[in-house]
Amino acid sequence: MSLYAIIGEDAPDSLDQRLATRPAHLARLDDLQRDGRLLLAGPFPAIDCPNPGPAGFSGSLIVAEFGSLEAAQAWADADPYVAAGVFAQIAVKPFRKVLPA
Repeated sequence: MSLYAIIGEDAPDSLDQRLATRPAHLARLDDLQRDGRLLLAGPFPAIDCPNPGPAGFSGSLIVAEFGSLEAAQAWADADPYVAAGVFAQIAVKPFRKVLPA
């Protein structure tokens, strides 16, 4: 297993879809966490504050273990945020954790 970074960029005006689809999105992340494969996950607030309110989010970052780049890409492509049109695009990249050790 190797680490992969999944970077989703939100489509404009997708906050309502994001909020409606969030439970399904989080359920998949919970599965990764239960399997011990999730390093971190969270959204990028569109403004510099923890709760951006109606400003919403510009995207999300997930770093998790997968068996291959192809497996990470397939997992990302099946995310509910993709199906709901929240993510306009997704990048999946190999990730090497250096710190903290």
